[in-house]
Amino acid sequence: MPYCSQCGGQIRDADVFCGLCGARQPVSAVPAVDGISPRTASILCYIPVMGWIPAVIVLASGRFRRDADVRFHAFQGIYLFVVWLIVDWILGPATGFSMWHGWTRHWETGLPAVTLVGAMKAAVFVAWIFMLVKTSKGEHYRLPILGELAERSVAEQK
Repeated sequence: MPYCSQCGGQIRDADVFCGLCGARQPVSAVPAVDGISPRTASILCYIPVMGWIPAVIVLASGRFRRDADVRFHAFQGIYLFVVWLIVDWILGPATGFSMWHGWTRHWETGLPAVTLVGAMKAAVFVAWIFMLVKTSKGEHYRLPILGELAERSVAEQK
């Protein structure tokens, strides 16, 4: 079933105008593919390190323009990626932590010592996995600060 070129609502193949917003539909409109479910789109937004790509696609597509739950997950996934970038690009270089040498050896014992930045990166990665599991079960989970930001972002777009 195709979607409106203006609001993203479902329309029939023969509709010239959208029933929701009244926008005229292009004559050569190609029917949209119904291949991805809202749940799958939400899950894709939490792929560790790369989830921002499907999240941006979800936010830009008309398919999920009116689906607040999917948009919430897209925003929360993007905000989680921003936290990753802050830890990796700002805190890491400021503390001498690199992606490849995140574990340092304690000078006396020779045992690995966890750096603060390494622990923060691990926490973000665990949050991504946690959200993948919660979203795949169909649960709507709000991360402490990022969830509130995501809800505000969705509310501002209504």
